[in-house]
Amino acid sequence: MLDEAKYIWQDGKLVDWKDAKTHVLTHSLHYGNATFEGTRAYKTDKGLAIFRLEDHTRRLLNSAKILAIECPYSFEEINKAHIDLLKANMECYTENVYIRPLIFLGYGVMGLYHANAPVNMIIAAWNWGAYLGEDGIKNGIRVKTSSFVRNSVKSMMGKAKASANYLNSQMAKYEATQCGFDEALLLDDNGFIAEGSGECFFIVKDGELVTPPHANSLESITQDTVLKIANDLGIKVIERKITRDEVYTADEAFFTGTAAEVTPVRELDFRIIGAGKRGEMTRKLQDAFFEVVSGKNPKYNKFLTYVN
Repeated sequence: MLDEAKYIWQDGKLVDWKDAKTHVLTHSLHYGNATFEGTRAYKTDKGLAIFRLEDHTRRLLNSAKILAIECPYSFEEINKAHIDLLKANMECYTENVYIRPLIFLGYGVMGLYHANAPVNMIIAAWNWGAYLGEDGIKNGIRVKTSSFVRNSVKSMMGKAKASANYLNSQMAKYEATQCGFDEALLLDDNGFIAEGSGECFFIVKDGELVTPPHANSLESITQDTVLKIANDLGIKVIERKITRDEVYTADEAFFTGTAAEVTPVRELDFRIIGAGKRGEMTRKLQDAFFEVVSGKNPKYNKFLTYVN
């Protein structure tokens, strides 16, 4: 269950959490055309700070444009709404905070033509720890290659963080967990590694960091952060296609994402990856990532929006 806060920002105002409601005939509920973000705010020595807020807001608005949704709020208004919400809920936050802005089509019309539907927006934020578990962060998780193929660029628009795209992710995640695994790994329609159900994917091989290109998938903000950190640490980074069997013989593997942060993969399809635990390069990148988001690396302070 969600750790409820006091308020949700809804269509320009703060409303009580329990009163943030919408109609059962809301257009996006029936047809899936909506866009959202996953953003985190971290506890720092200077108070709560939202990580890469502007980048998340920019991607949210870009997604809306791709989906032909005209957002009624500006870039500046959305950024301010995030800050206002966290300030109003500050007493509720006892740990790091997950933030979910959502732009969706509301009540008023029905049918596939969506342009006449009203556009609504909410932002909610609540306490949420490690998405794949604290043990997973430290010791790694077990992953299954999914029977579901990642949405093809020929049929869906992968540059939009669209709600409809995540049915694919839900089914992959459900299949993996029902089979006793922690997470799913999806291939693209050519059989190469695409990403997790909600994460980007990396392997380490012979001292090099390798990640698939995102030519037909969402441009990941956390992946970009990890690539910048790797460059700082002098790690050679290669963006290229990866096959599933190449992962089996990798020295290390890990997922990245706003929710997943940096989560090691210790096993794929019953094959132990490397030593079967968090690898040394993964640990270095993980430690450096948490220093960045917690405000302990001055070089990356530009990525932090302090709430207080």
